[in-house]
Amino acid sequence: MKVIVVGCTHAGTAAVEQILTKHPETEVTVYERDDNIAFLSCGIALYLGRIVNRLEDMFYADPTTLEGYGAEVHMKHNVLKIDSKNKKIVVQDLQTQEIFEDTYDKLIMTTGSEVGVPPIKGMDNSRVLLCKSYAQAKKIYESALNYPSIAIVGAGYVGVELAESYANTVHEVSLIQSRDQILNNYVDDGLSEEIIDKLKEHDVKVHLGERVAAIEDGEQLTIKTKAGHDYKADLVIVCTGFFANTDLLRGQVQMDGYGAIIINDYMQTSNPDIYAGGDSCVVKFNPTGEMRYIPLASSAVRQGTLAGINIFGNIRKYMGTQATTAMEIFGYTLAETGLTYKKAIANGINADYVVYKDYYRPNYMPTTDMLTIYLVYDKDNRKVLGAQLFSKHEVAQSANAVSICIQNNNTIDDLAYVDMLFQPNYDNPLNYLNLVAQMAIDKEDEAVKE
Repeated sequence: MKVIVVGCTHAGTAAVEQILTKHPETEVTVYERDDNIAFLSCGIALYLGRIVNRLEDMFYADPTTLEGYGAEVHMKHNVLKIDSKNKKIVVQDLQTQEIFEDTYDKLIMTTGSEVGVPPIKGMDNSRVLLCKSYAQAKKIYESALNYPSIAIVGAGYVGVELAESYANTVHEVSLIQSRDQILNNYVDDGLSEEIIDKLKEHDVKVHLGERVAAIEDGEQLTIKTKAGHDYKADLVIVCTGFFANTDLLRGQVQMDGYGAIIINDYMQTSNPDIYAGGDSCVVKFNPTGEMRYIPLASSAVRQGTLAGINIFGNIRKYMGTQATTAMEIFGYTLAETGLTYKKAIANGINADYVVYKDYYRPNYMPTTDMLTIYLVYDKDNRKVLGAQLFSKHEVAQSANAVSICIQNNNTIDDLAYVDMLFQPNYDNPLNYLNLVAQMAIDKEDEAVKE
């Protein structure tokens, strides 16, 4: 069987490794228009913050890695057209400009995502930069060395991480967000305020409810907002989200309204010979059961691996995702999974939440730290819908535990009394996840009495 992989980011790399590890007789050809593969963009903030010294360390594979498995890898080759009816592709060698055709039995589409460029006048200014790829990260790093003040437009994960990195490298930082909170896809209002407080403690200026309309040139750039305010900075980094890079298959396979490829449980598109994974396609979001576009490296690796398994038959189903993520900010861990309360209500769920605030382990220990947990649940069936955790203590693995609860349709009653270890180094006799779930039970019991 001949397999062509178009694009080789996380999902593409995982697919190639899976195919050739289990089926080394398969003819696998990779076409990638960039000069690198497998770049961890989530590590950009670590590099910009001088925590990681070499940006090159953010690559966990290279073309020779895939060639070692037996793949034929063509870097700097741009696929111009896919003819799914005849199982052909048209490719251009970007170095020689030669254009040629190739054929496949199965195609795996792992073209990833592109940075969304908002309709802001002045985006073409050389001091306005985007942040996702290796080349963009290098340009940001080099530019920031010469500019003391930086404005970041967009306060999602990337924007907040960059704000922290530049605050830690003694830059003057402004974070400009169109919404009324930061990290609006990940946390609820109260936790957003806690994180904003940490940003302000490190002199980051946070401007909420400010949609940028234009960026004007000058000795300093002027960021003009629709609310009529002006902000000054030497450099502007725009982090307003991503969109699926799927134009090659438009009109040939089913896509959602945002252009992300729709897949079934086996990573198969509406064309049975074309599979997709990673940022080019949707995911099954388990808290709501919907197919949604949620670009995450963790999902990409799993989807790419499953595509590499299932091109040989419907072997292993995709379990979906809770979109579990985490970040470190000024020594605190923020970790979350599933739905926020706001998102649950917006999805028409009869949801509620409780907030736990206490020390993560006994205060007779030499040290301990405060922990905040938001637990979101469905009032009708008592299922756990989501959680957000924030502490100096490392709580990322606790978010993973709640993710498993959501995956398995566990209730607050299950989480309240599930077996968890007790050891004073790590927690109290009842783990904080038990305790926050017991708070939810108490809240529901009180509601019944009323």
